[in-house]
Amino acid sequence: MDWANLGDDSLSTRELFVVLPLPPSINHQYATVNGRRVLASPGRHYKTAVARHLLSVLRQSPHRTEFLMHLETHALSLSLRFHFKTALRRDLDGGLKIAQDAICQAIDLNDNRITEIHLHKDLDSDRPRLECTLAVREPISRSTRSIRPLSMISKTGRRTSSRS
Repeated sequence: MDWANLGDDSLSTRELFVVLPLPPSINHQYATVNGRRVLASPGRHYKTAVARHLLSVLRQSPHRTEFLMHLETHALSLSLRFHFKTALRRDLDGGLKIAQDAICQAIDLNDNRITEIHLHKDLDSDRPRLECTLAVREPISRSTRSIRPLSMISKTGRRTSSRS
C-alpha cells in the first residue's frame, strides 16, 4: 500500500481526518477457509496499516485526550470519500465495512457508536485514496420515556388494575 503523498491528516477536539489508501476491493477482502468466510490477507494488512497510521496521528496531536473523551460520551458520524481511478471499476459501498472496522478497531471504538454515515465517490486517476472524517456529534442521552414499574404488569403482559 502506498502511503506517500496521500494528504494532510488532522485531529481536533471534535474531528479526526485521515487520508488512507483505498481498501482492497470486496473480492479481495474475504476468503473461504474450511467453509467459513474470513478476512483475507489483504484485508488484514489493510486494517493493520490503518491502525498504525491512526495511532501515529493520535500520538502527535495535542487534542488526543479531549477527542478520545468525546468518543466515550457522544454520537459519531463517519464520512468516507472514495477517490477511485475510474467511475465504473468499484462500487461505492464495497469499502465501507472494512474502512469503518479498521478505523474503529484502531481506536478501540465499538462501531455501533456511529449514528450517521456519509459515502462519496469521486474520481482521481492520479491519486486514488480514501478521505475519512470521524466527527463528534451530540452527546448521547439516556432514554427519556418513562418505564412502568414491573409490579404494574401482570404475568400475561397486561397492565394490572390499581383498583381493588
